[in-house]
Amino acid sequence: MDWSNLLTNVAGELFAPTTAAFALAAIGLNVHFGLTGLLNMGQAGFMLLGAYGFAIATIAGWPLWAAVGAAVAAAVAFAVLLGIPTLTLRGDYLAIVTIAAAEIVRLVGRSTALTDVTGASNGLLGNSFKQTFQDASPFPDGSFALGPFSYAINASNSWWLRLVGWAVVVLAALLVWRLMRSPWGRVLKGIREDEDAVRSLGKNVFGYKMQALVLGGVLGALAGILYVLPRAVQPDSLGRPTTFYVWTILLLGGAATVFGPIIGSMLFWASLMLIKGFMRAVVPSDVMSVAQIEAFGWILVGVTLMALIIFRPQGILGDKKELAIHVR
Repeated sequence: MDWSNLLTNVAGELFAPTTAAFALAAIGLNVHFGLTGLLNMGQAGFMLLGAYGFAIATIAGWPLWAAVGAAVAAAVAFAVLLGIPTLTLRGDYLAIVTIAAAEIVRLVGRSTALTDVTGASNGLLGNSFKQTFQDASPFPDGSFALGPFSYAINASNSWWLRLVGWAVVVLAALLVWRLMRSPWGRVLKGIREDEDAVRSLGKNVFGYKMQALVLGGVLGALAGILYVLPRAVQPDSLGRPTTFYVWTILLLGGAATVFGPIIGSMLFWASLMLIKGFMRAVVPSDVMSVAQIEAFGWILVGVTLMALIIFRPQGILGDKKELAIHVR
């Protein structure tokens, strides 16, 4: 077994574009759940809308900044449309509605009636919308090696994408850190603990919930852009499982913390790479095929999520006194 190659791949996952994308999506979910107590089970919907908004606008000839603006606008519109009828719901009811809303986005993207726009189930090819992002790089084309890690500078899975992706993650974490310590953030925490008490103080609880839903959704849309830049926009790749991955990442690192989503994403993807790589090397193909090993890795994700909820609901960095996971 080539431990050197395996450990290099695992270490590469710690700062991969996918890791950054899911860290950003988990930061958005942290605004929803960690700060406000909203059981949003449809974060994948915001990610898919962001991906489609960016890709469709770019294909239409929009510049990079306008395409990102289109993705953000799509997330804001979706949050408002979703929030107006649902933010009065609590607990399980909100979770059911949000996961259904995300499924609607996915199914609309798969619709053959919109093949010319979304590509239906085949999606949108990466080469049709990546050029503006790659052209924005100040670095020359080619490849660059840093220790054992060698990637293209400006291509799909590139150093440029890693630099931009993690810069956005850091900025989002700083924003959440500042908001958590602001009067606005303290109101959100009050809503999380007892929204009736906050309402009795004259605060517009619905308005604050809507603001949190929009902010977390925008971060989810930006995460969707980062997620599809190394690949294509395919609706099924951002389906229901994606939301559960984001939840696992958030709960692993610790909800209501600044760096919990980042640590959670790094551990999640690095551990998954380690498990799958180790099993491929040591498990004979007549015992488990590659596809079965892939499925077994995701089974472990589900078991991990259940174990977190049971034994350490506050996560690695979380404080049990700060956040108790319960359904009101």
